[in-house]
Amino acid sequence: MFTKRLLSLIVLLASVFAAPSYAQDRDVPYWASIRFDEVNLRVGPSEQYRIDWVYKRRGLPVVVVRVVEGWRLVRDPDGAQGWIAQSQLHPDRSAIVVGDGPAAMRDAPADNGKLKWNAQPGVVGKLGDCQLGWCEFNVGGRIGWVQAARLWGAGEP
Repeated sequence: MFTKRLLSLIVLLASVFAAPSYAQDRDVPYWASIRFDEVNLRVGPSEQYRIDWVYKRRGLPVVVVRVVEGWRLVRDPDGAQGWIAQSQLHPDRSAIVVGDGPAAMRDAPADNGKLKWNAQPGVVGKLGDCQLGWCEFNVGGRIGWVQAARLWGAGEP
């Protein structure tokens, strides 16, 4: 009885700890997001390389364009590229509002959907399903549909 429980616990822990790395071992390019409140962008794939930038935006979407061991070469919404340790990235999709003026968040994926909120350029949120040129967008629990063209992080990387 004890052995079965111990074995079950070991299998559970192994799957929990393996999931984040497995989720990021896929064909490039792919979307990821910044995992923590502060993440270093380096000029090379090692802690020996200097820090070029410090992201202070948990959830910011990035495109992973190259993989080298435990490091990912990423491109951010401004087009900057650099290396981030794999552990500092999250495989969940996010997006950032781009363009001029607020982006309408509607109750349905259509121009005639009821306006729920407006999201200013630079707002980051979780990306949900996308259909017919619209994406479900969750900003701190406020969920609505935003035109995909207004979201960097929607579509193919």
